[in-house]
Amino acid sequence: MSSSLPEGNRYHGWNIVAAATVLTLLTVGMRLGIGPFFLPMAEDLGFSRSLLATIVGVGMLFYGLAMPLAGYLVGAIGTRSVLLLGTAIVIASTMWTVVARTPFTFLLSFGVLLSVGLAFTSPVALTPVISRWFTRQRGMALFFLSTGSMAGMAVMTPLLTLSITLFDWQTTLVGFAISFAVVTVPAALFIIKDEVPQNADLLPATPGSAPSINDATPAELTFGAAMRTSPFWKIVLGLFACGYSMNLLGTHGVPMLMDHGFDAMTSSYGIGLIGLVAIAGTLILGRLSDRLPRRNILGAIYFIRGLGFFALLLVGTHWELYIAAAIGGMVWAGSIAASSAILADVYGVRLVGVMYGTAYLGHQVGAMISSWLGGWGFEHFGTHWLAFGSSGGLLLIAAVVSLRLPLKGFTLPQLTVSKA
Repeated sequence: MSSSLPEGNRYHGWNIVAAATVLTLLTVGMRLGIGPFFLPMAEDLGFSRSLLATIVGVGMLFYGLAMPLAGYLVGAIGTRSVLLLGTAIVIASTMWTVVARTPFTFLLSFGVLLSVGLAFTSPVALTPVISRWFTRQRGMALFFLSTGSMAGMAVMTPLLTLSITLFDWQTTLVGFAISFAVVTVPAALFIIKDEVPQNADLLPATPGSAPSINDATPAELTFGAAMRTSPFWKIVLGLFACGYSMNLLGTHGVPMLMDHGFDAMTSSYGIGLIGLVAIAGTLILGRLSDRLPRRNILGAIYFIRGLGFFALLLVGTHWELYIAAAIGGMVWAGSIAASSAILADVYGVRLVGVMYGTAYLGHQVGAMISSWLGGWGFEHFGTHWLAFGSSGGLLLIAAVVSLRLPLKGFTLPQLTVSKA
């Protein structure tokens, strides 16, 4: 069998990764970039902060709920069709949002419909096609999506803030939708391809070796049967801890540091440094994930991040804050990429979309709980230790559980199906 990497030619899989990274930058940048819109929307619409926060929270839930559907549709109708459908929903929801004036219509347009559209164009929709195109370098390829996520946080937030300052939130949202379509439609039509060349990215000498995990995956394995296996729920637990910690820091990190004596700018710089360092961290972790057991990488990510949450509660000087942020940033964005790569390794690429989308719902449930607990815990007990301490504890538990995941190359006949 001929290699899929002819000498002197660029492997098309990397074009797909580049397009997916840009799409992730836009999707995650908007989903996590609500901050610049928050006050202008509330003031213009006459909504209270709690009302708008509730709408945003419902949107986060629907973002998570739509991901299993996105994963299923990718397998049923293909990645290209799902991306185009998601883009159409983003455009339609944006047009509705800018004219919506009541809480109910704003909830449906901005909270629900926009979240569904973004979920259909999120990393969940792109993970299956990348997993099919990459075997030898799957970890590195999927970690680029995390790089796009961090770049989205770092790039989109200031751009959206500047645009809202120069124009208004409606113009900014319409501008985003137009830019999103300009990038997504050509990428879906001309770059994203579900048909994979023989042997994916395996080297010329590799085809004669033992079949890959994808080839070893039983075609008769169903989604329901896969969900009853222990590795899936270990991944869900880890993603729950991931969402719990990420949303807690994003929502309550700056207030927590200010309550501990840091000024607003120093607190912002500390949290911002985590996202900046995470861009470089994902590239390093991506290379390591193709050389070391992925479960070890995932366990280390959760362990170091858990210690980082305790460190943020204890830092007392500027340098301590920046050192803790830099160390935490190195492992801030790798858990989702490592989890999706492990799912592809264990269950094969045929089910990875719907399984990753379903597992990611645990991420969003954790995000909702921590967002509420961060405010409620401080109001009732006068301390951030309840929320941030529980986040650190959950991450340490996730680290231990991750180390019990199957190794790369583990085959499905060896899976232990739970009795439940």
